[in-house]
Amino acid sequence: MRALVIANVDDADPGIVGERFRHHGFGFTDCFREHPSEWPDLPGHDLVLLLGSEWSVYWDDVARSVRAECELVKNAVEQGIPLFAICFGAQITARALGGMVERARRPEVGWHHVESDRPEVIATGPWLQWHFDVLSVPAGLTEIARSPSGPQAMVGGRVLATQFHPEATETMLSRWTSGDSSDLRRLGLDPDEVMAATRREVVNSRPRAEALVDWFVDEHMGHQPRRDGRQ
Repeated sequence: MRALVIANVDDADPGIVGERFRHHGFGFTDCFREHPSEWPDLPGHDLVLLLGSEWSVYWDDVARSVRAECELVKNAVEQGIPLFAICFGAQITARALGGMVERARRPEVGWHHVESDRPEVIATGPWLQWHFDVLSVPAGLTEIARSPSGPQAMVGGRVLATQFHPEATETMLSRWTSGDSSDLRRLGLDPDEVMAATRREVVNSRPRAEALVDWFVDEHMGHQPRRDGRQ
């Protein structure tokens, strides 16, 4: 099985989510948002995985790439190819399918509680957040989790999109917090404290993220034998 992965050149780590899809037998075709003309055709891929980004979908200087990614989402939905979208990827999905994306009145960075209508899919509890925008849920998708900032997960057809980051690892957060910390400081956050929280929380978020991918594979791709022999 083959997954088409869309990410930015400098942040293409699918983390725990990627590890779990590999566990289910997926290989990845890595594609970069900066070079949409180099993306392969969808046929031959069994999954589209959209990762997060520092971009906002409404930035003029990335409009060409945003249009290409929105078109990819629409084509995947029309062709019935399962779509797993994270953070910016969820915002792209919302825009592509008729929703709105705008600056959040309440940005979320760090580990925040998420309320879930379907805890067997999205576990209620703290998930890693790193977003300054908020989406609206388009027609055809259903919100199944939320936080005070806005929708946190939506499903419909063969689509799952999360505003939070189920893929987050300690290595990933070390990279995100090691650069310009001005956004964190403006929110009253200390990079070292975010890292300390990550070391505590990722122990619990990993099995929740793995269960989320397992559900997605079972729900949208049929039952696949797991490599550890469990059914």
